[in-house]
Amino acid sequence: MKAMEETASVRIDGKETARAVRGDVARAATRLRASGVVPGLAVILVGKDPASEVYVRNKDRAAVEAGFAVKTIRLPEDVGQAEFARRIEELNRDPLVHGILVQLPLPRGLDGAAAILALDPEKDVDGLHPRNVAALWRGEPGFVPCTPAGCIELLERRSIEIEGVHAVVIGRSQLVGKPLAALFLQRNATVTICHSRTRNPSEITRTADILVAAVGRPRLVQRDWVKRGAVVLDVGINRQEDGSLVGDVDYPAVAEVASAITPVPGGVGPMTIAMLLRNTVLAAAKQAGLALEGLGGRRI
Repeated sequence: MKAMEETASVRIDGKETARAVRGDVARAATRLRASGVVPGLAVILVGKDPASEVYVRNKDRAAVEAGFAVKTIRLPEDVGQAEFARRIEELNRDPLVHGILVQLPLPRGLDGAAAILALDPEKDVDGLHPRNVAALWRGEPGFVPCTPAGCIELLERRSIEIEGVHAVVIGRSQLVGKPLAALFLQRNATVTICHSRTRNPSEITRTADILVAAVGRPRLVQRDWVKRGAVVLDVGINRQEDGSLVGDVDYPAVAEVASAITPVPGGVGPMTIAMLLRNTVLAAAKQAGLALEGLGGRRI
């Protein structure tokens, strides 16, 4: 447990790691283009939610920089479920689109679960289709949700041992908590999930060798929640009244006891887009019947 043996807290720089992953993806995309395949990513954005607009712009820019063809589908907030499904099916059939991302959350009135179910699982680069969810829990080939995959990438690129340790995940969402627990289990960690009904969660988190906070509650995790020498990943992004961003972890206090910790912003966040790009280039290779080396991650 390399990082756990350190006495001083190490800041895990997600921006640096994301740049490395995106560099790998760009080189893979270059190899695909040489074979006549341009990785294609389609993003569906419904309505004009400001946060979603920012996320989509960042994804589009990163995909273009990696050498992808990017298509952004903007639909009005009052789009009907049938029309929404029709647009998804168009992308499913488009041979130039290898990955499809439905930007969540959707406006009220649209069934997000139905939208995900309508996706071709081979193009579901967000890893949310039931077939990909089942593959994850069964340990079979499939796409993994981007944020949990990014968490594992941060740990593995720093040779932080996962096998045999106690990993505690705070949060049980379909986007982060549950898939991350599955990824830890695949790597032979002992996993505990804490959630809103957990009694005395701090007693559990203090037993964690790796602690992940993913609930969206500002500074929930305090110093006395963390065992000295633990590795702490902060997935939370919470905007304060003054416009600043803070995580689910009280960073200054917890950094005094953790062996390694991610900041907010600049920790797990940048990894989400990087892993989306990696999923997309892998999808493009698979759909073209080509092999890619050097990208790591799960086989698809």
